[in-house]
Amino acid sequence: MILDRHIIFIGLRASGKTTQARALARFLGVDANDLDDRTRDALACPTAAPESVGAAFTRVGEAQFRVAESAELRRALAQPAQVMALGGGTPMAPGARAMLDEARQTRRALIIFLDPPLELLAQRLMRDEGERPSLTGLGVVGEIEVIANLRRPLYAALADLVLREEVSVEALVSMVSSHCRNAAES
Repeated sequence: MILDRHIIFIGLRASGKTTQARALARFLGVDANDLDDRTRDALACPTAAPESVGAAFTRVGEAQFRVAESAELRRALAQPAQVMALGGGTPMAPGARAMLDEARQTRRALIIFLDPPLELLAQRLMRDEGERPSLTGLGVVGEIEVIANLRRPLYAALADLVLREEVSVEALVSMVSSHCRNAAES
């Protein structure tokens, strides 16, 4: 499969966006691009030691993080086709929805919404909460349902494909190829 458009993974925290993006990119022989990492790097203090995405988010606050995230998304979409994992909140960033929708409508991007059951997300977050900041004050695990209710409709509206369960990279490549082929024929 030749990468003729961006393949973008969206979804809630712990849905597997980065894992799937890396696996697909490795299979295709291209680099995976994690927008959280790009945003963190864009916000880095030049004299400070490298920090986590969560630490950068906490240091600058959600509003400034989302503005930087939107700018990094714009830069990433302007680059040659690549496999990307977006942060869970990226589609909520200023202008991000419009950029993603435009890239999708012009066939410069295929957007895949990873939507596993909330119980699975809770299990994953309990195993590895990492340095993810709470967005509601309820804690990272406690806020899953609240965040899901806010974001799932937007993710679904942006998505070309919705995956509710994990699939092999081979199956993912087949689905992506089939979707791109069908889109080209219509």
